[in-house]
Amino acid sequence: MTFDLERIRKDFPALDQGVAFFDGPGGTQVPRQVGEAVAETMTSGISNRGSVTAAERRAEDVVAGARRAVADLLGCDASGVVFARSMTQATYDVSRALAKEWGPGDEVVVTRLDHDGNVRPWVQAAEAAGATLRWVGFDRLTAELTVDDVRAELSARTRLVAVTGASNVLGTRPDVPAIAEAVHAVGALLYVDGVHLTPHAPVDVAALGADFYACSPYKFFGPHHGLVVAAPEQWARGRVDKLLPSTDVVPERFELGTLPYELLAGTTAAIDYIAGLASDGAGADDRRTRVLESMRAVEEHEDRLLARLLEGLRSIDGVVLHGSPERRTPTVFFSVDGCDDRAVYEHLASVGVNAPASSFYALEASRWLGLGDTGAVRAGLAPYTSADDVERLLAGVAEVAK
Repeated sequence: MTFDLERIRKDFPALDQGVAFFDGPGGTQVPRQVGEAVAETMTSGISNRGSVTAAERRAEDVVAGARRAVADLLGCDASGVVFARSMTQATYDVSRALAKEWGPGDEVVVTRLDHDGNVRPWVQAAEAAGATLRWVGFDRLTAELTVDDVRAELSARTRLVAVTGASNVLGTRPDVPAIAEAVHAVGALLYVDGVHLTPHAPVDVAALGADFYACSPYKFFGPHHGLVVAAPEQWARGRVDKLLPSTDVVPERFELGTLPYELLAGTTAAIDYIAGLASDGAGADDRRTRVLESMRAVEEHEDRLLARLLEGLRSIDGVVLHGSPERRTPTVFFSVDGCDDRAVYEHLASVGVNAPASSFYALEASRWLGLGDTGAVRAGLAPYTSADDVERLLAGVAEVAK
């Protein structure tokens, strides 16, 4: 197994601009292989899915291929993969479907660590159903969210718990399997936002214990859309508002309208690319094995760079790190004393380092930390990040801190 960073970086045309991209948590740069797959699909002669014409069969193959690719990425059943415009839209759709069975006395649990895409849909669905909403906080100093924090809000009336697989601003990785065990012990469902976890770690949805797992391909080198996976029998229990002529078959009944075939082809290409990041070619026909191998190598690469980034930021007078979770993705949320976060963001941009400042839709987390609605500066590593990128970021922050 080898992780050839130089080879990998050559696959990303955006890196030719000479910019150090630390904005991957908002969307990674894209390898040329993905762009080529999108363009080829759009120009290949394609139509609505069917089995008669070559164009119809091509569309069918694209969809089936994307479901198989997602299954290999997440370790799930391909027939339980539902595609959507975004993770947020998918979560709203699922929340509305599940809320049809909620009522007064039922309880829904959300956390203050989560992106609003895994908070507001459940808040609003609970309100519409007359269910009770319960909030889980996290340690403001360490940014840890524990199973005991969640367990304290569970009861026999809990119907669903929504939790992140990894915080998109603090990097915190809660113990999802332990949380799942606690949630299932009271007979509730667990909905996991895997948007920020999926690009940084091997994922096995069954091992996590997630009843639903949502993520976004554009966070792992793919096109802009979202998806959510669940066991087919879980989908079969749900009802969704849909058009009368549209199919009632799972998973298609949850996919409203014509799917974006070119984006699904790009998603398959992105997952194929991940499978080749660090594989030595052994078991070339087993994409799931190659994905896991590659993602373990990604973790090792990013952890090394994260250690240097944290060391460097801690050595700069005036830098304040928000949270220090023990188990985290390579994501850092920080401020510089006496400097407006926007000014730090703009200075870094002026020296070719993209590390924006915001709450990044983790609104509850930002408020919980006392950062208001504006948040702080976020630096996120990606598989294409180099040691030189990290040093450029540290140099830029040091200039601001002076």
